[in-house]
Amino acid sequence: MSLPTHAEIVIVGGGIAGCSTAYHLAKMGKTDVLLLEQGKLTSGTTWHAAGLIGQMRPNRNMTVMSKYGIELYASLEAETGLATGWKQCGSVNVAKTPERMKVLKKQTAMANAWGVECHLISPKEAGDRYPVMRTDDLQGAIWLPGDGKANPADLCMSLAKGARNRGVKIVEGVEVTGVIIENGKAVGVKTVQGDVRCEVLVNCAGQWARQFGKLAGVNVPLYPAEHFYIVSGKIEGVHPMLPVMRDPDGFIYYKEEVGGLLMGGFEPLAKPWRVDPIPSTFQFQLLDEDWDQFEPLMTAAIHRTPCLETAEIKMLLNGPESFTPDGNFILGEAPEVRNYFVCAGFNSAGIANSGGAGRLIAEWIIGGEPSSDLWDVDIRRFGSFTGNRKALAERTGETLGLHYAMRWPRQELQTMRPLRTSPLYDVLAAKGAEFGSRNGWERANYFRLNGAPTPAHTLGKPGWLPWMIEEQKATRETVAVYDQTSFSKLLLQGRDALAVLQRLCANEMDVPVNKMVYTAMLNERGGFESDLTIIRQQPNASGERFLIVTGSAQTVRDFDWISRHIEPHEHAVLTDISPLYSVLSVMGPNARELMARVSPDDLSPEGLKFSWTQLIDVGYARVRVARMSYVGGPGFELYVPSEMTRHVYLALQEAGKDLGLRDAGYYTLDALRVEMGRRAWGAELGPDETPFEAGMMFAVKLDKPANFIGKQALLEKQGKPLRKKLVTLVLDSPDTFVWGGESILVNGEAVGEISSAGWSPKAGACVALGYVRGAASAVVHSGTAAHIELWGERVDVNLHDKW
Repeated sequence: MSLPTHAEIVIVGGGIAGCSTAYHLAKMGKTDVLLLEQGKLTSGTTWHAAGLIGQMRPNRNMTVMSKYGIELYASLEAETGLATGWKQCGSVNVAKTPERMKVLKKQTAMANAWGVECHLISPKEAGDRYPVMRTDDLQGAIWLPGDGKANPADLCMSLAKGARNRGVKIVEGVEVTGVIIENGKAVGVKTVQGDVRCEVLVNCAGQWARQFGKLAGVNVPLYPAEHFYIVSGKIEGVHPMLPVMRDPDGFIYYKEEVGGLLMGGFEPLAKPWRVDPIPSTFQFQLLDEDWDQFEPLMTAAIHRTPCLETAEIKMLLNGPESFTPDGNFILGEAPEVRNYFVCAGFNSAGIANSGGAGRLIAEWIIGGEPSSDLWDVDIRRFGSFTGNRKALAERTGETLGLHYAMRWPRQELQTMRPLRTSPLYDVLAAKGAEFGSRNGWERANYFRLNGAPTPAHTLGKPGWLPWMIEEQKATRETVAVYDQTSFSKLLLQGRDALAVLQRLCANEMDVPVNKMVYTAMLNERGGFESDLTIIRQQPNASGERFLIVTGSAQTVRDFDWISRHIEPHEHAVLTDISPLYSVLSVMGPNARELMARVSPDDLSPEGLKFSWTQLIDVGYARVRVARMSYVGGPGFELYVPSEMTRHVYLALQEAGKDLGLRDAGYYTLDALRVEMGRRAWGAELGPDETPFEAGMMFAVKLDKPANFIGKQALLEKQGKPLRKKLVTLVLDSPDTFVWGGESILVNGEAVGEISSAGWSPKAGACVALGYVRGAASAVVHSGTAAHIELWGERVDVNLHDKW
């Protein structure tokens, strides 16, 4: 086929992600689509993928995506006439350790709550379903009858045929060498065969997606790793409908392959493929065998399936797969270039995920925004710094190795750190701070006392809890200081800055100078795009000025959302000033006394009212102070120029010696905000949650004169039954620790799940926030008998729905 000079949508990459995107665009009526592949369809990674297809994902929306993918794969052969190799053979996941068994029990509860059929089974039942497996050392297993397997290359070709049948043009042997950008928008691609103009460009380039992204200045943070599996000769007892089997404690997986076993895995110490750039000619090629690297997996496999010790091994396949810094794939419109979309980085699960991901990116392209909450895979979760190749290589070795490893609650990734640090990093580290990482920022989670070592991970009550309780006690009874420098801080200024915010924010933004406003920022469906704190500052020669403070992880997302809604005729400039200011929060009953000792300014409730700010002296520094407390009770937030942060902190420490001043970390902050019912974006708030459902109408002014995005959706929902409702849960027992994600049960039925949890000093037990969904949201009220399912056990809770 000759290369056209124009198409409405150009897709670069003919693996399963690109073919699925083309198929779904055409299915939704977009047929002027051109898919360009530098080699042949399936070349790169798709052709050598293992082809395991499961339904369960870490959250509800991703699980819905995977379930759709399986439904698509099951029906595709009938639609296109091309075989896909799809077999619904089910899957067995086994547990060797008691801790892993608890995790499988939690997965079972989540699966049943999300509409995925999943059964706990005994070691004997697991052995009955997988007769070649050793079971004498197993704790148990789960059985997912809806899972299956497919032939990746056949599946990809079937999607391609379905796309062609609806009018998509697919041209192979065309390498894209450049991207044409005009006025910040992708408007075409360059190839050796000529330019192609377009309105939308989609990067589905697989392991080449990062280097292809660089051609347009788009950051696609992924990196290849060597990924291994063996294929055996025929083995007695292995048949085409033998289930897929996963043994995560052995880091291995299996599927039947022509009467034998295909066995691969994710070794704990993975091997990044350090080739940069990847040659465009690396298409139907493999890497050299590496039996030393594969040895831990082979040892585990011979233990779990002894038949492999004597079976013929036909090949050890070593093919590169791309991994991202957090192990989730990358989807969405790039923040750097308009009309440039990305669908890549599938972390060795491209076959399982691409069916649903293709539909999601097609909906995003056509609808202008995602159809549901896709934050876990949204490209805007990554800052530009994540494109560093040294960091990516090291992180890839870690994330591949953690694919099947036991993932503990609040376990932190270790590579690519420390990178972004507060001016107080060394000071806090010397005081025992245990740091976590958020968007590259090092943040103190808690403070170890008396040189104590870092506690071991656990599913039960954590070893750091006593230290956190002391931090909570200081916050509630004396005074604590929190380093919240990682807050995202954006400055919007210009003649039309107010008009932009009035259109974007659901609360009233036309307030006096120095007033702080907490507001929802909604999408057209009435869901939360973000929740923000905005301070109106003194205007200058360029016009109005607003300081926007948002979550640490939301810098790129919120910057993108706001900037894309500034109209061409409007005079408003948005700048990320996050590194220029630190934030120190001083919280507790003694906070006012402490501030009086370091500042001569009047910070009484009369001098500085709640949710107001002013510039004050602190020590030798000039600081903006706000009367505000995220954890409830008395408190101040100090916005300090970065170069003055150390001075201000030391002044506070010196003045607070006899006031019970303590350093406190994010674990304390999070637990106390849960106790007070404060919602957090990414937990209780997101694109799928409305202010009605979240109990957040106090951050919305439906009657404000200016119209705002999402207002019409809220007016249509007003007074109608809720799809879900946020509730508080208080545990009865102080001996039970809840982490989040547990199912909420009413009358024995799963009606929702916990979104956030933490220890409450007021209750002397854990408290949690969570959503009750569907019909239950209308009948569940304060006092309704409820339970949660914690690691397979039912635990009593007291439920409250009043705010």
